[in-house]
Amino acid sequence: MSDEESALPSDLDREAVRTALVEWYEDDHRDFPWRRTEDAYEILVSEVMSQQTQLGRVVEAWEAFLDEWPTVQDLAAADRADVVAFWTSHSLGYNNRAKYLHEAAQQVRDDYDGAFPESPDELSELMGVGPYTANAVASFAFNNGDAVVDTNVKRVLHRAFAVPDDDSVFEVAAAELMPDGKSRVWNNAIMELGGVACGKTPTCDESGCPWRRFCHAYETGDFTAPDVPTQPSFEGSRRQFRGRVVRVLGEYDELTLDELGPRVRVDYGGDHGRDWLRGLLEDLSDDGLVDFEDGDSGAVASLKR
Repeated sequence: MSDEESALPSDLDREAVRTALVEWYEDDHRDFPWRRTEDAYEILVSEVMSQQTQLGRVVEAWEAFLDEWPTVQDLAAADRADVVAFWTSHSLGYNNRAKYLHEAAQQVRDDYDGAFPESPDELSELMGVGPYTANAVASFAFNNGDAVVDTNVKRVLHRAFAVPDDDSVFEVAAAELMPDGKSRVWNNAIMELGGVACGKTPTCDESGCPWRRFCHAYETGDFTAPDVPTQPSFEGSRRQFRGRVVRVLGEYDELTLDELGPRVRVDYGGDHGRDWLRGLLEDLSDDGLVDFEDGDSGAVASLKR
């Protein structure tokens, strides 16, 4: 696809974007146990359980389920009533998902000789396995998936690269960004970004978002998104940056503007350079929170003691 047909900005350094996200994810991410396995059965169980259930609650249920039925053959041989009873006792909701999971296990046993199919299309043939779940299993078990496009990913793409709110355009943008042959790490990473740093109320700096220097929303302060119809009241606001200035100055005796600026925002410079920071400091000085004055070595700021 040419830049003219691309869903992404024409001047975007895609390799830099990919590298930044993968390194951020590999450096530190939430350690869910299903992220430590490439077993398709274990991943399928986690994906089915995670539908409309908070991930923190899924961990205990997932581990208990696998203790009870460690392999797809064990689940296929189980009594369906026992599987449904387990689902109910762990408050996983929608008992039909337990029934479908049990039937899918029997399909793998009977139709695939106990070995999971590896492509999204084939996995979609399993009972209760829709396109999203099929792609997740293909990605995380076999590194053979397409770029995932869920609500979190749409939010990230819309904010970071101003991708229009159109499902077909989101799919194009997601596919353009994903590195070839790396669906496992990429889909985990971009979903982690949406779940940790770029939620409905983003935590860009606090979470060390790796896309801040590329991000349209971070540059403009407009964090609206398809599932966030109004601007979050705090992230990116002047009030937030005032709070950061006070926190940073609390750690140092005094700092010059150029020492303080990068500690307050990652894109310090240009429109958000010295004049912008000076304005914040003057406001805080007027409020009696900081001392700010020009000295022989330039303007310096310190927390008012």
